[in-house]
Amino acid sequence: MNGKKGSFEINIPPEATKSKLPGTSKEGSIGAFSSCKAWIWSVWEFAKEDSNRVKFALKVGLAVLLVSLLILFRAPYDIFGTNIIWSILTVAIMFEYTVGATFNRGFNRALGSLLAGVLAIAVAQLAIQSGRVAEPIIIGISIFLIGSITSFMKLWPSLVPYEYGFRVILFTYCLIIVSGYRMGNPITTAMDRLYSIAIGGFVAVLVNVFVFPIWAGEQLHKELVNSFNSVADSLEECVKKYLEDEGLDHPEFSKTVMDEFPDEPNYRRCKSTLNSSAKLESLANSAKWEPPHGKFRHFFYPWSEYVKVGAVLRYCAYEVMALHGVLHSEIQAPHNLRFTFYSEIQEAATHAAELVRSLGKDISNMKRSPKTSLLKKVHSSTERLQRAIDVHSYLLASNFDPPDNSSKPLTKLPVTFSTTQYDLSNPLTEFDSNSTENNLSQTNQNVPSGTPPQQTESYHEMMRKQSRRLHSWPSREVDAFEEEGGLGMDFLPRMKALESTAALSLANFTSLLIEFVARLDHLVEAVDELSKMAKFNHEGV
Repeated sequence: MNGKKGSFEINIPPEATKSKLPGTSKEGSIGAFSSCKAWIWSVWEFAKEDSNRVKFALKVGLAVLLVSLLILFRAPYDIFGTNIIWSILTVAIMFEYTVGATFNRGFNRALGSLLAGVLAIAVAQLAIQSGRVAEPIIIGISIFLIGSITSFMKLWPSLVPYEYGFRVILFTYCLIIVSGYRMGNPITTAMDRLYSIAIGGFVAVLVNVFVFPIWAGEQLHKELVNSFNSVADSLEECVKKYLEDEGLDHPEFSKTVMDEFPDEPNYRRCKSTLNSSAKLESLANSAKWEPPHGKFRHFFYPWSEYVKVGAVLRYCAYEVMALHGVLHSEIQAPHNLRFTFYSEIQEAATHAAELVRSLGKDISNMKRSPKTSLLKKVHSSTERLQRAIDVHSYLLASNFDPPDNSSKPLTKLPVTFSTTQYDLSNPLTEFDSNSTENNLSQTNQNVPSGTPPQQTESYHEMMRKQSRRLHSWPSREVDAFEEEGGLGMDFLPRMKALESTAALSLANFTSLLIEFVARLDHLVEAVDELSKMAKFNHEGV
């Protein structure tokens, strides 16, 4: 080395001396920044979806701050002492998202605290008069009895709405009676804590009512109107896709279930309508506690009727979900067969969706408008669909023959329908004898005269297999039929049954649509009853 004989030199680049370990500090900081950015974006989207969420959070912070000032300032703390902490607990427990829910929770809180305080004072006085030996025994037995009775009563079906009140009775009684036993003055302890609870409840109600109030009645009103629009949009979306779908690009059913049909946004909205029963009932129970406000200016507003209308609407939404099931089922009617009844199905669905939107608009505007003309349109379009199915019922089963033209006139079918797998003059049996021979005769004309016999037969065999592949349902490779023994005697009856099943898919879709229209009568009656009890204004007033 150093130029000496027999030595050699190794040059190591300076970059190689630096160890490049994965997950360096720079890469880690970039990953943390990206995850933090994604989290902030998700929070922003969540707040943007409903601005009331931000208002609710700010109101809770304001209410807690106001009651905390009673502890931060010296004068209120000298009056109430450590019992003022109960006001903070009351605000944190009592403050709810809507005004009605806050009133409901406040009523349970006030009634439970009052009953617990009275019981605690009575039992404490009885224990004190019984002597020092019997005092802890009486207090222990009373705690056991109160805990058992309140826990049992809150499970009673008719008392479930007051479950929070029984819970308040339990922990308020236990805290007052135990702390009063140690401090020696249960009456003073109970009164101070009741005052603190009253202050917390008063602050919570004032902030919730006068600072950006969120009314449960308005939430219920908007939720029901949105449900009407969701059902109407989902119905139109489903029918449109069913009529325009040619079956060229059908994903696997398992994939569509996992993805929940991402190309159908209205499907999820309709699905949420089916799951809105508990939400509507909760909002209705909270709205009953609210005073007259906004558009709801009279006492004893019929909030329970909103729940009934929502139940009837879900009754209709079930049919829409069933239509989606037919749309994404494995067994599908040919596109040309669906196109035969295109105008009738489209007209019935359009008029039904228009009626549903009109009902939702009346509830939104709190107006009463006559629905006679819309109902007549819906019923007439549905009757036309039923007549069309009756006239062309032979298309829905491959073993039926078309009706006699002399006894009953038929409406002219579209020209495109003549190219479908369903021959209007005869079912599949005529296909094997006529259409195949026509194809073979055309191919014979196209085959040159010098073609060897073996090549001609192979070409004929290829055309025959192609024809069989086109007219087989479900779509299967020809080799699968060959492995099963070829075209046996039972092949044609089996194919007729399969084709009839595919055609009956259309009959199932139309029957569900007709059932949806039939259920609209109940929906109109429910909305009319709501408009009468809520005293909606007549249209034009």
